[in-house]
Amino acid sequence: MERTETVSICTGKARHMELRHLRYFLAVCEEMNITKAAEKLMIAQPPLSRQIRDLEEEVGAPLFVREHHSLRLTEEGVRFRSYAHRIVTLADRSVEDIKEMHTGLRGTVYIAEVEGKAPRLASSYISAFSEKYPDVQYSIWNGNSDEVTQRVKNGLADVAIIMEPYDPQGLHSVPIYSEPWVAMFSSEHPLAKTKGSTIKLEMLSDHDLIIPSRGSRLQEISDWFAPLKITPKVKARISNATIAYELCEQNVGVAIYPAAAGDLIHGDRVLIKKITDPEHMASYVLIYPDNHPLSPVADKFIEFVTGSADDTGTGEDMIGK
Repeated sequence: MERTETVSICTGKARHMELRHLRYFLAVCEEMNITKAAEKLMIAQPPLSRQIRDLEEEVGAPLFVREHHSLRLTEEGVRFRSYAHRIVTLADRSVEDIKEMHTGLRGTVYIAEVEGKAPRLASSYISAFSEKYPDVQYSIWNGNSDEVTQRVKNGLADVAIIMEPYDPQGLHSVPIYSEPWVAMFSSEHPLAKTKGSTIKLEMLSDHDLIIPSRGSRLQEISDWFAPLKITPKVKARISNATIAYELCEQNVGVAIYPAAAGDLIHGDRVLIKKITDPEHMASYVLIYPDNHPLSPVADKFIEFVTGSADDTGTGEDMIGK
């Protein structure tokens, strides 16, 4: 039987808003689809739709705009989501705090991450943290830096590992890792004849380039070439390093990516060399919100990662594969 949770929120209505209503609302916000949210909550779709309509009636404003097979938040819905997350987080935090006093640290850490080195970093932190706190669970979501940052700001993730640059408004950040940018290309590419584990940036100027699709990356990489009075020849912009690797293997062009892309390389059909003259570094940071409280388990996880940040290295081991 579901436990009824009630919070005292003055809405001018006779009935009280319950915590489960807020949890239902936040689940729908995360999925932006009633059917998927109902599946996640393991309840039927009609009761969930009714609960959301009741909630909208109670707050006196529509929270969602209903579109074909999808939803989007109204302005009131965006504001209410912020309050709902704070209320649910505070309620969970109070329960988890008392449980920790009695039985040890428990709960779930909600983590968002980008590709590249972030999954390995997150996995190493989770592994070490689990040794100290074996009862903690984890929910992990993957996306690009902009999506991940927004997820933290919206309260859908406690912490995230992203790559700079990012919008710091409303966020705390801790530098945790850096690695050099590298060039990847086919063993049949003309650049494969160059010796050593490095390659000068100027040597890439005459070749078709494959770069990350994130908007800020094009400007960043263009700025690298600007002092050389060179406009880079961008052949493709790719959202996933795996696709970049496949294009390199087919000798479509030279991929410019952070060194963690070297993890994808198998065999000798694709080569990787660190870009120099000048060298450029990709920096990873741990971010978390500064405008609402987190659960005790999330706070403890952040404290742990912050203390471990100095031991992550610079990623130089990725070069010379």
